[in-house]
This record gives sequence, C-alpha cells and structure tokens, in this order.
Amino acid sequence: MRKIIFFLIFIFLITAGLGCKGLSAEQQEAIKPITLDYWRVYDDSDSFADIITAYNAMHPNVTINYKKLRPEEFETELINALAEDRGPDIFSIQNSWITAYQSKILPLPASVRVVSQRTEGTYQKKLVVDIANVPTPTAKQIQDAYVGAVAADVIRPEINAQGQSVKTIWGIPLAVDTMALYYNKTMLDAAGIAEPPKSWEDFQKAVKMLSKISPENKILQSGAALGTSKNVLRAADILALLMMQNGTVMVGENNYPSFNLMPQEVKLPTTPAAQALQFYTDFANSTKEVYSWNTDMPESLDAFVRGQTAFFFGYAYHLPFIRARAPKMNFNIVSVPQVNAQSPANFASYWVETVSKKTTRPNEAWDFILFSAKAENVVK
Repeated sequence: MRKIIFFLIFIFLITAGLGCKGLSAEQQEAIKPITLDYWRVYDDSDSFADIITAYNAMHPNVTINYKKLRPEEFETELINALAEDRGPDIFSIQNSWITAYQSKILPLPASVRVVSQRTEGTYQKKLVVDIANVPTPTAKQIQDAYVGAVAADVIRPEINAQGQSVKTIWGIPLAVDTMALYYNKTMLDAAGIAEPPKSWEDFQKAVKMLSKISPENKILQSGAALGTSKNVLRAADILALLMMQNGTVMVGENNYPSFNLMPQEVKLPTTPAAQALQFYTDFANSTKEVYSWNTDMPESLDAFVRGQTAFFFGYAYHLPFIRARAPKMNFNIVSVPQVNAQSPANFASYWVETVSKKTTRPNEAWDFILFSAKAENVVK
C-alpha cells in the first residue's frame, strides 16, 4: 500500500509540473505575481470589476488593487502619497492638471513589454507564456481617435535625450464629460417656456421670465446660477465656454495663454474674452435685466436641487447627486446654448489615466490603461 501511495504522489508531482515544463528563465520571471495600485474618483470598484476580470484572464499574475477616493480629498492624498513613496502605480488626474503633474508622470512609451498567459491542451495541460514588445498609440492615432480637446490636453512637447522636441502622450482618458445645461422643467412650464433655450439670446429671455426679484432687489427665484465665482460650480469652465464661443483664441503658440489678446481678424473696441466676461457678470449685476444671481445665494448645485434656480450648468457626474438629493424633481438635460449654432463650441472636463514616475511596473501599468481604454472595455 505504501508503494502505491508513493507511486501516485510521484505521478501527481510529475503531472503538476508539466505546465511549467519548457519555460525559460525569462518566462518564469515574467509571470511572477505582481500588484498594481490604482487610484480614481467617482467610480466604485464594481465599475471596474469586469475590466479587471477580463485583464486577469490574460494576465493572471497581475493583481489590481482599485481604490476610490472622495473628490475633495483626492489631490491632497495623492500628492502626499507620491511624496512619501506610498503612492499608486496608476492614478487619475483632471485634464487641467496635466501640466502641473508632468514631473510626477511617466509618459506613454513607444512600446510596452506585454506578458500574456494561456493554457493549451486538454488532457495534458501546457502553460504558454508570450512576451512581446507591443507598439503603443502614436500622437496621430490619439488625435484621430478622440475629440479635439483630448489631443490638445494629453499631447505635450518634451525634450528628449538628443535635445529634440517630441510630442509626448501623458495620459489616456476613458471618457470625456461635456458641459450640459440642466433645467427644472416644472419651473419652465410655470413660466410658459415650452422648450429649453438653444441660443444665448433665448437663454437671456428665459432668465428674465423665470427670475423673481423683490422691490428691494432680493432674489426670490433665480432664473440661472451665473455671474459670480465662489458660489457657482465650475464658474471658470462656464466663462471659458463663453469666451470660446465668442471667438476667443484661448491658447496660442507654444501653449501660452492668449485669451487676453485681440484676434487679428477682429476689429472691436474690446476683446472677445472681455465681452464674454461682461456677458457672464451681467447675471449678477442688479442693474441688468438678466439679474438672477448674487453672492448671497447658496452654491449653484444646492440652489438647483432646492428649486431656487431654474438653470444649472454642470457635467454628467453631477447627475447622481441631483437624483439622490431631489428624487422627485422634474428636470432634464440639454446641450449648452450656442452663439453660433452652425459652428458650435463646447467645454470638456474629464479625467486622464496616468502612470506614476515612481512605479516599478511601468509596462504592466501602461498595458492595463491601454486595455481599459479599448472601446469594448470602456462600455463595461
């Protein structure tokens, strides 16, 4: 009996070892277990579960530790963690942060070393390990695949070892969030406004009809949360949108700001940017007909969910907050008004997935980002 048991154990050990038979030292090293820490905001781990599972099917040795942080704590925690060498391998940053974070980011290389595993055979299983240097997307491919705003944000010049300026990719977005106009349908119906405004002229008319101002200039009901800075969420975005729609060239050569300049083809006493600023602040000017907001009002999102203002400019990520806080509100979402409907301009705010310069696993980190950004995976 003892001989039989020994023989069975011997056979089991030989059979179990067949999977690794023939693997080179490089392949055995390549499939050792590794862990990547990934920090993001807004999306719960459940949102990434399918993507991580699909990636693990080809890379079972890679563990993705996904961590969601609150928006208000994210940047402080990220900066501190990176400074203390306890930061993540992969993290998200807002598109407007890229320049400030370039010293902390490992840009996308020309290729990544990808290790994948698969099992072949039926009765006698065999582990197959493939190692390949896979080309990554070029700047031209990024420009072709994404809306224009993305290429302008993520592709920045960098001086290489030869002293040449090259186009470098600093991150990849999984989605782009475009500013939209939220409106309280009940308030518009009560004011006799059948449809939300498509132009800024119609928007001004609607605000006049919706706003209720006391003889003491106190705002009883606001038509729109516009005109100030501290209590209007993403006020800078709204102002930038108005400037762009009015023909302002926001960035000139070498990525230097140029919104304060008069475009060469424009012959006006004030710049398009100054006109846009005047248009914006009029909504908080008590001497103007469109007066509907001031610094005494609550935060714009709070005012909207409380039914104190009819129009709110926001993004997709504001939607769950509104639904949670005002489940019975009858509201809708449409595109922002335009100056020229034939040549519309919109404003994008989104998060870019990047790799930390301090990661010890740059190939796997970038490979996971590129895998997540594929069209068939993003929809998950």
